[in-house]
Amino acid sequence: MSKYILSQDLKEAVRVAEITERPLLLKGEPGTGKSLLAEHLAQEKNLPLYTWNVKSTSKAKDGLYFYDAVQRLNDSRFSEELEKVSQVKNYIELGALGKAFSLGRPSVVLIDEIDKADIEFPNDLLLELDKMEFSINETNETIRASKRPLVLVTSNNEKELPEAFLRRCIFHYIRFPSKEMMKAVVETHFPGLAREFIESALSMFYAIRQIPSLQKKPSTSELLDWIKILVATPEVRLDSKNIPFAGSLLKSEADFRSHLN
Repeated sequence: MSKYILSQDLKEAVRVAEITERPLLLKGEPGTGKSLLAEHLAQEKNLPLYTWNVKSTSKAKDGLYFYDAVQRLNDSRFSEELEKVSQVKNYIELGALGKAFSLGRPSVVLIDEIDKADIEFPNDLLLELDKMEFSINETNETIRASKRPLVLVTSNNEKELPEAFLRRCIFHYIRFPSKEMMKAVVETHFPGLAREFIESALSMFYAIRQIPSLQKKPSTSELLDWIKILVATPEVRLDSKNIPFAGSLLKSEADFRSHLN
C-alpha cells in the first residue's frame, strides 16, 4: 500500500494531464515527492512504471532505444554467435519510452530530472511525445503506442526548459507540505506515535527550515529518517536548543558547524 499523500491541487494536476494526454511537468524543492508520485500512481492504478533517470550525458534517443554496436562487433568474433549477429534486432534495447510505447496497454513513464541534460534535450523529445511513436533506424521498424502512457517529468530548476517543451506540458509546482499535511505524512509512516511527540518533532523541524542562514533545508525524507532514529532511541529527549542526531537533518558543513556553535 502506497504511503504517498496527494494534496488536492496535485490530484487536479494529475487529472488534467490524464484528460489532455499531455506530460505532467513537476517542479518543487528536493524532497517534495516529485519522483515518488510516479511510483504512487503506478501502484494506485496497477500500471507498469518505466523510469528514465536523466544524466548530464543523456540524449533524447536513449529513452527510445539503444543499439549495442560494440556487443555485436564482439559477438562477431565467435562462430557460435554468428546467427545472433546476423539479426540486428538482437542488439536493440528499448528505453523507458520505447518500452511504454510498445507495451500495448496503459503505463506510467517517469522522466526524472530532465534539467540535468543539455538545453536542447527536451526539444528533441517533442515529436515522439506528440505522436507517441518513433522509428528504429537500424531495423526500419516503427514503434507506435496504441495506448498513450501517463508521462511525468521532474525538474529541479537547474536550468530553464525550452518554451516549446513547456507549451506541451501541464505544469505543477509542488509546494513543501504544510505542518498539518506533514503530520498526516508522519502518521502514515509511523502509525501509533504519540501526538505530543509528533507535534514536538514537527515544531523543531519547521523551526530549523526557517533559519535564514540555512544553506540546505531538510526535506520530507530527511524528516522521516530523523523520526525513525528518534523512535529507535526513546531515551533521547527533544531539546529545542540542541538538535539530537543533527546529521540526519543538516547536510551542509556550514549548517552543521552553525548548529554545533
